Amino acid sequence: MKINGQHYRTIWLAQDGWRVVVIDQTRLPFRFETVTLGSAEQAADAIRNMVVRGAPLIGATAAYGVALAMRADAADPALEAALALLAATRPTAVNLRWALERMRQALAPLPPPDRAAAAYAEAAAICDEDVALCRAIGEHGLPLIREIAARKPAGQPVNILTHCNAGWIATVDWGTALAPIYLAHDAGLPVHVWVDETRPRNQGAALTAYELGAHGVPHAVIVDNAGGHLMQRGQVDMVIVGTDRTTARGDVANKIGTYLKALAAHDNGVPFYVALPSPTIDWRLADGLADIPIEERAGREVSHVAGLAEDGEIRTVRVAAPGSAVANPAFDVTPARLVTGLITERGVCAASSEGLAGLFPDLAQG
Repeated sequence: MKINGQHYRTIWLAQDGWRVVVIDQTRLPFRFETVTLGSAEQAADAIRNMVVRGAPLIGATAAYGVALAMRADAADPALEAALALLAATRPTAVNLRWALERMRQALAPLPPPDRAAAAYAEAAAICDEDVALCRAIGEHGLPLIREIAARKPAGQPVNILTHCNAGWIATVDWGTALAPIYLAHDAGLPVHVWVDETRPRNQGAALTAYELGAHGVPHAVIVDNAGGHLMQRGQVDMVIVGTDRTTARGDVANKIGTYLKALAAHDNGVPFYVALPSPTIDWRLADGLADIPIEERAGREVSHVAGLAEDGEIRTVRVAAPGSAVANPAFDVTPARLVTGLITERGVCAASSEGLAGLFPDLAQG
């Protein structure tokens, strides 16, 4: 996608050919800055501190973190240490585990002198594949938007609500939930996006609004609790969200607050779709509520907010009463029964064991 007319991916190699450059998402939307990673430890910090975020991008960054580690020391203990370090950064997004296991399988059989080059090649392949997967998600989701557009009076936009950020900033390019929206917009279909602010880190207001604006997609930022009201008034035609982990039977874990949107959509007859690439499916798990680990993040994310002050500086201020305890679960689980369909790189399917196995028989059997 583009920023100020220039195409960017969210992660790329520096000019020296070995360090890794990422967009610093903690500075958006007020500053467009990059961070250069030179070690596995720095890659782990970038994931842990949400300099990079979004399940596909977390996986890609971890893969390059392994490559950075192999450049420094490619012996077996160093490989296992790097894999363990990176695996411990974020517990919910399954793409992290998937990418690290793929790196292990690619590198462990090789002699140490061959591992660094192979690691960089495998990390690059993971990134390129993510771009292709997300583009395909967009192509399979586009007909859903076309169908709604065809039923609306001429010129009226398809109103789509999304939660958190599942756009190109959360992936290597294109995004998951936003990919169909970008393709619809580029095809000339009138679309309008309701952007949940997504407390506590405001990824919707900061990131989704930023990238939609940069691409010229009409949108409006709303508070997290406004979605149900808009659905009651007939102002939401469909919901599309992303996911950090999807079980084999179609339960989805996504940013906290997604479950409430699914409940509101169900009550108002609004289609609720989840867009995901296949690496986000955890075939080992069935019951999302019982089996998906939910990350508990620091209370400061809730008690404080960052924003652009009138003097042009980014400042952090407290918004919660001093002395109050804070709980900060980062994700919730939406049961498959509330999901209209899953939009994947192979097509749209029911959120069920049968639906997923029908699209991915090769993976479901593995």
